[in-house]
Amino acid sequence: MITRLTKRNVDAIVPGDRAVIAYDQDLKGFGLRVAITGRWSWFVEYRPGAGGRRVLKKRMYFGSPEFTPEEARQAAKEMLASVALGGDPAAERKQEREAETFRDFAERYLKEEAKAKLKPGTVANYRIAIRKHAAPEIGSTKLNRITTAQIAQLHKKVGETKPMTANRVMECISSIFRYAATCNLVPVGHNPTQGIRAFREQRRERFLNSEELARLGETIREAETVGIPFNTDPKNPKSKHTPKNGSIQIDAHTAAALRLLILTGARLREILDLRWEFVDYQRGLLLLPDSKTGRKAIVLNGPALDVLRSLDQTGEWVIKSEGEDRPRADMNRPWRTISARAKLTDVRIHDLRHTHASIGAGAGLGLPIIGRLLGHTQAATPLRYAHLDSDPLVRASNLIGNKISVAMGDGFNKPRSADQKARHPR
Repeated sequence: MITRLTKRNVDAIVPGDRAVIAYDQDLKGFGLRVAITGRWSWFVEYRPGAGGRRVLKKRMYFGSPEFTPEEARQAAKEMLASVALGGDPAAERKQEREAETFRDFAERYLKEEAKAKLKPGTVANYRIAIRKHAAPEIGSTKLNRITTAQIAQLHKKVGETKPMTANRVMECISSIFRYAATCNLVPVGHNPTQGIRAFREQRRERFLNSEELARLGETIREAETVGIPFNTDPKNPKSKHTPKNGSIQIDAHTAAALRLLILTGARLREILDLRWEFVDYQRGLLLLPDSKTGRKAIVLNGPALDVLRSLDQTGEWVIKSEGEDRPRADMNRPWRTISARAKLTDVRIHDLRHTHASIGAGAGLGLPIIGRLLGHTQAATPLRYAHLDSDPLVRASNLIGNKISVAMGDGFNKPRSADQKARHPR
C-alpha cells in the first residue's frame, strides 16, 4: 500500500489476517507496519553505503506505538538524511546495543592491554582507581556514551580530598579510551579526558631527623621482641584484631623489610618483591631485573648486608609472606602500628627513601651520587649490570647506612654467630 501517512489515513487501515505494510507517498523509504493485532510499527527502508541495486535493502523499525505520524515522519527524515551522508542507522543501533559498559571494558583493558604492557604495580593501581573511583560513577554507562562533563565531575569529586589520586584516575581512564579506539569501540581520537586540566600537585617531602630515627629504631626493636602494647578500642573491645596477649609483635622479616627500606633507599615493592637470587653478597648488590625504572642495581652497605645475613634463607622471597608462592602484598598494618608508637603519625613508608637521600645530602655527598644510589633514570651515568663502577657508591652507601644505623641504635655490626657465618660468609 502506498498512501500519505497521516493520522486520518493510518487510522483507516484495517488489520487483516496478515500484517499490512504501508509506504508514504511523499517521503521515500518511510513506512508503517500494522500487525494483525492492530499494533503500529514505524520503519525506514534504505540501501546503506553508496546504495545501488546491488546493495541489499535494510529495514529498521523505530519509535514506539505512541509515536504520532508527524513525530515518526520527522524521525524518519533525520535517519534518511543520515543515510544520504553515508550513515547506516541499523548498524549504528546494533553497535549501540552491543557497546560495552565502562566497567566491563575496563576489566577487558586490564587483562588484554595493561597486563601485557604495564608494570604489575601500575596495573594494581589502575585496578584500584577503577574499583574505588571510576566504576561507582560511570561503571554502568556505555563506553560510547560517556561525556567529558561526566569525567570532569568525577575528577572534581575525587580531587576535593585527593587531588593526586584524581589525576591518576584520569590517566587510567585516558588509557582505557585509547585502547577502546584501537578496538573500534569509539572513534579514533575520542577521549573524554581531553581538555580536563590536572590538579596542581605539590610533592610532599618529609625527612626523619636523628631523634625520630632513634624512636623508629627503638620501636622496631620493641615490636620484634616484647611487642607493642595494644590499645583496645573501647567501642569494640572484642575486635577480631585484638591480640590475645595484649601486644602486637612483628616477625624478623617485617623488621628486616623496614630496615632495608631506610638503609638502601629502595622503593617498597623493590624490597617486598626481592628474591634471594637477586642478592649478590660478593659484590654487595641487589641485582633487580625489573623495577619502576627498569633493570636496576642497588648498592648494599654494611648494615644492609648484615640485615640480609640475619634472615634464614629459606624459600624464594627474602621477605616472607603468609603464602609461600607469592611476595608480601604490603606493609600497611605494621607500619601504622610502628609509626604511631614512634610518634611519626605524619610519616609515610615512602618517606624512609626520602630520609636515606637527605642523610646523604647532609653528609656532603653530591646529587649525582645520591641519584645513582636511588636509581634515578635522569642520572648522568645510570647503574648498569655491566661496567658497574660501584666503589664510590659503596663508600657513599656505607656512609649513609652507618649514620642511619647509629641514629636508630641498631647494632648491625655486632659479632655474628657461627651459624650466621656458615650461612652467609663475608
